[in-house]
Formats: sequence, C-alpha cells, structure tokens
Amino acid sequence: MTVVFDRPYQFVPPHSGALWPFFIQRLRLVDWYLRRKEGVISWDCRGLEHLKKSLDRGDGVLLSPNHCRYADPLVLGWPARLLKTNLFAMASWHLFNQGKFDEFAIQKMGGFSIHREGVDRQALDTAMTILTTAERPLVLFPEGTTNRSNDVLKPLLDGVSFIARSAARRRKKMSNGNVVIHPIAIKYLCVDDICDWARQRLSQIEQGFGWQTPPGLSIVQRTRRMVDGAFALREVQYLGTTGSGTIEQRRDALIASILQRIENRLAMEPGQGNTRERVRAIRTEIASQFFRQDGDKKSEIQFRQDVIAVDMLQEMISYPDSYLDSDEVTDTRIVETIQRIEESIRGKADCGVPLRAVIQIGEAINVPAEKAHRGEVDPLMLELKTQLEKMLKRLACEARPFADRY
Repeated sequence: MTVVFDRPYQFVPPHSGALWPFFIQRLRLVDWYLRRKEGVISWDCRGLEHLKKSLDRGDGVLLSPNHCRYADPLVLGWPARLLKTNLFAMASWHLFNQGKFDEFAIQKMGGFSIHREGVDRQALDTAMTILTTAERPLVLFPEGTTNRSNDVLKPLLDGVSFIARSAARRRKKMSNGNVVIHPIAIKYLCVDDICDWARQRLSQIEQGFGWQTPPGLSIVQRTRRMVDGAFALREVQYLGTTGSGTIEQRRDALIASILQRIENRLAMEPGQGNTRERVRAIRTEIASQFFRQDGDKKSEIQFRQDVIAVDMLQEMISYPDSYLDSDEVTDTRIVETIQRIEESIRGKADCGVPLRAVIQIGEAINVPAEKAHRGEVDPLMLELKTQLEKMLKRLACEARPFADRY
C-alpha cells in the first residue's frame, strides 16, 4: 500500500557518512540480499567508462534507470562498487514504513524520502543540493514506480527534468560546473530453463482459482489464461460481474468505474487528467482527508480499500498490451507475468528463478540551465526516453525466445 496511514509524513534525510556504505559493500551484503530475496545471483556492468568520465570531471551526476523490479536500487550498488563511489537515492515514503530495519538500511545506504502524495520541497531541495555539490551521484527513477515489464518503458515523470535543470542553474552560479544525466538500462535475464518453475507456479495459482488444467495447454497458453482469470476476478470484485468486449475495452471500463466511484466518494471533481494523474490526485486527497479529520474506523477502512483499488489500477495500466501475444515472447516475460500475478493476488511473488542483472550505462546527457519551453515536449526528457528505449530494446534481444512448450 503506497499511502502511509500509520503516521503523518516526516522527511527522512540521507545518511552522508561513508562508513556504513563501506561496511555494506565490504561484506557484500547487497549481493547476499539480492540473491536471497530477489533471486539475482550474478551481474554484468556495461558502459562503466561513460560514468567514470563524468565522475572524473566532477560533474553533478543524475542516474536515471528504468524500474521494473524492487531489486533495481540495490543492483546499482554494483557499478558503484566498481567505481569506488557511493550513491544517494530518492525513495518513496512508504518504503521507510516497512519496518525499522528497512528504514535503517535504506537511509544508511544513501536513501532519502519523497512524499508522493504532496509537494515535498525538502526532498526536492535535497536532490538539487546533491547534484549541485556533486558529492555523490543521485539515483532517481524517472518512471516513478516498478512495473514488472522489463522490456517496456513507462511514461517518464517531468520531475526529473525539473530537478536536473534547477540543479544545473544552481551549479552554474556556484562553480560553473555541469550537471549530466546518465540513462541506465537494467535488464534481468533468466540463468536456467524456467519450464519446471513455470509449471509449478502456474499449477499453484490454478489451484487457488479452483481450476483444473486442461491437457494440451502450453505454458504460454496457461499464462495468458491466468492473466485473463485474474482480471475477471477483479471485475467481479469491483463491478459484480465480468464485462463484455475486448480485454482492453473491459480494462478501460473497470478503470473508469473505480476512479469515478472513488472520486465521487471523496467529493473530487471527476475525470480530471489521464488515469495516472487521477490516481495520484486520489492518493493525495485520501492522505489529506485522513490526517485532517478524526475519522471513525469505518472511514479508515474505506480509505485503505480505496488506496488498494487505485494501486491495483496503477499496476493494471502499467502492464503493456500484448506482452505475451506476439512472436517476441521470451522466458523473462513469462517469469515477469507469473510473478506479477502472484504479487497481485497473494501480495508476494516467488523469486525461485535465478536471474542475472545486466546494467547498461548510457552516455552522459548534458543538462541545460534554462527552463524548457512551456507547452512543448521537453528535449531533455525526450533524449532520456530515447536512450532508455534503445538500450532496453537491445537488451531485450538477449533473453531466450520461449518456445510454446507443454
């Protein structure tokens, strides 16, 4: 759940000391955690020379990776280790509320909080200061949230450009130095054959649905059927029945119905902006109403249910159409889809598939100090998007094509 109800937002600053990051890297704690919790057992870092040049010049460095797995922030610890540098990273406030250990670990590794349900000036100023002083590279995920679809880039958030350009103006006044953005494409590849794992996980999900597995269905067919079944469950849960039409039409109808229902309940003006903007506005309004009024237990339960619903919609619109419906189906796409459904219906995905992370660092993009022209596509964000998509497309070709096996 992205909105935190247990306590009002309080900014968590980054830990700037070098002792804890040194200790974590020295004992290979990142490697242990990724292997044990995320199934990432090996890695390959490419394009390291691009980042090294920026660090040697003393530039303010913004690292902008795609964000497809929870492992992504920790994976970036490997290039940092090779270059003998530490990182700062902006992280959603809800991640600091998963437990005392998580809060402690994220902060000691250089993480600081951002309140996504409001304008967090402290977080923005911290990010700009990091880039202005060039103390360490700053990690900022331009997609905002994870999507479990490694081959497809979600729309990028304009906040990346705002932070980078503002820091470039500050840095130019202070030292006449540069701020640069390095796109980073992270791709996870399956180390072993996934068929046995996929059959086992699919069987467990099918049993949870109360399904029998018809003979002759391949892994791809069973995976598609599982996606359709999970979606139909959501329709029944929120609409009372399954819809009609194509899966895209049914999805749009479900999204429209849930958004309108919640907006009406919160007394918001309905239909303002696209789906992502409406989801963010709902989260913001829920957080605002929850902490400014003395609601009863029933209201609190309703708020929590509404957040779960809009989080589900965020996940739904993040999943690309036809991800398994073309000749480009790979073993990684099968794994991502099964894990996504497990996470959606069970709250946790099985990470028993050994993965190798490829970290491709792109060439530096110089950040201009001038503001982007209002009403036009920001050329800085366009260049970032173009580079990320090109690198992800190349890396997608390294995954094994998945034959339609039984």
